[in-house]
Amino acid sequence: MRISLSSAVKPSENAMFQEVGGEAVLLSLSSEAYFGLDPVGTRVWVLLSETGSLRETFEVLCNEYDVSPEQLEADLLDLIEKLVEVELVQVI
Repeated sequence: MRISLSSAVKPSENAMFQEVGGEAVLLSLSSEAYFGLDPVGTRVWVLLSETGSLRETFEVLCNEYDVSPEQLEADLLDLIEKLVEVELVQVI
């Protein structure tokens, strides 16, 4: 499955999220994988939990961070692909 900014994504029902000091730790109860998020990754997780929209998440991040849209898109899609691999998010 090809993930794009048009994709809708939601946290897996088996994902546990714990924020600590602006960063987060995720645990997939199904794959038993741990995943650490830096402050930007944590912001992505929070936005996706609220909207489920990669496009909306991308637009908010474009306004909040000093990064080129191309770099942001590449980094965002890379993160989502990694989270899908360890069963922390689902593309819907």
